[in-house]
Amino acid sequence: MSGADKPPIGMVAWRDLTVDDASGVSAFYAAVVGWKADAVEMGGYSDFNMCMPDSGEPAVGVCHSRDSNQGIPAQWLMYVIVEDLASSLEACRSGGGQVVREPAALMGGSFAIIQDPAGAVLALYQVPEDDDEDE
Repeated sequence: MSGADKPPIGMVAWRDLTVDDASGVSAFYAAVVGWKADAVEMGGYSDFNMCMPDSGEPAVGVCHSRDSNQGIPAQWLMYVIVEDLASSLEACRSGGGQVVREPAALMGGSFAIIQDPAGAVLALYQVPEDDDEDE
């Protein structure tokens, strides 16, 4: 990924919902919103990209509360791009928030989930480092 391809810091890059029954909830949103469920194999079960009905582009995700998603609260979760995940987590803690999920790998980068002092939950995502910065 080149620097030009990286999303801007502060951008909401993804939204998903983690629930016990992702199959049933994805069918619910397909009926209510019109999204098309596209299964994503997770090794013994499927999570879902919910895709736009006309273009087929993924809009959001609906995930099972299993494996790395175990314990994530059942709510729509935004993933916001941060420049330095460790610094953001330090600022969260020093600002009265808490880290709900410690950093983990995701799509070549890393993410963590925080809770602000008011109780709202947000995922922070640091994009993968640029392998060809010197070129």
